[in-house]
Amino acid sequence: QVHVVESGGGLVQPGGSLRLSCAASGSVVSVLHMAWYRSAPRNEREFIASITDGDVTNYPDSGKGRFIISRDSAKNTVYLQMNSLKPEDTAVYYCNVHGVDERSLSFDAWGQGTQVSVVS
Repeated sequence: QVHVVESGGGLVQPGGSLRLSCAASGSVVSVLHMAWYRSAPRNEREFIASITDGDVTNYPDSGKGRFIISRDSAKNTVYLQMNSLKPEDTAVYYCNVHGVDERSLSFDAWGQGTQVSVVS
């Protein structure tokens, strides 16, 4: 079984920064793709950033410049550095991991989410 756990959320003032972490553990053999999404009340889940095992990153046009995704392949961990935060960035941030497990089967796993609140 694969476990995905996010951390690093919290309360921050507008203009501040936060760094989220997401670690995949359990029966993980290889991680092929990791991504961050967010979900705010009354909004659909929104794609924030992704990174492949070849370190190819992808961002939506709306997120370029303020959010930076990176990873530590040895730890099966992905990070999201969020800068110049705005109140509209308030949401639950989720991590998605796609890879191969010990049964040589592909998996697609989500974490439980971490709350980010940007408040004056």
